Amino acid sequence: MLGSLTKTQIDHVLHSQVLGRIGCYADGKVFIVPITYVFDGEYIYAHSKEGMKINMMRKNRKVCFEVDVVENMANWRSVVLWGEYEELDGVLSQEKGLKIIMEKLVPLIASQTLRYEDQSMRPQVVEKQLKSIVYRIKIEEQTGRYEKQEKNC
Repeated sequence: MLGSLTKTQIDHVLHSQVLGRIGCYADGKVFIVPITYVFDGEYIYAHSKEGMKINMMRKNRKVCFEVDVVENMANWRSVVLWGEYEELDGVLSQEKGLKIIMEKLVPLIASQTLRYEDQSMRPQVVEKQLKSIVYRIKIEEQTGRYEKQEKNC
């Protein structure tokens, strides 16, 4: 059976996953790339080094974001949302965004752009080696679909 996800089901998919794909468009080129993210109930939060994705989103703030949960080919859920890129600038704003990310991803993180202070476990942007960009996606529209195999008794 195919169907549409409710808002509650869409939120559940977004909360339950940490890997999605972001699509951006600028200068006649579409770019889709996987990102690690956190959904806080309102925004998609992520961080990245400066590069093609960040440069494209700075030029065109409209983005698309997609997340899948696949059990098998007959049992899956997929969420697509459209929104606007918002770069968090200023140390306090970046650290607040990083805190949201870290609270969920600490057990999984192995990144060159983030680190913890030994004592306080307070997230910091590493300024010396890489420029870490903390950003969020303001969700403007979303949809979700699913397929669920009906069990024969």
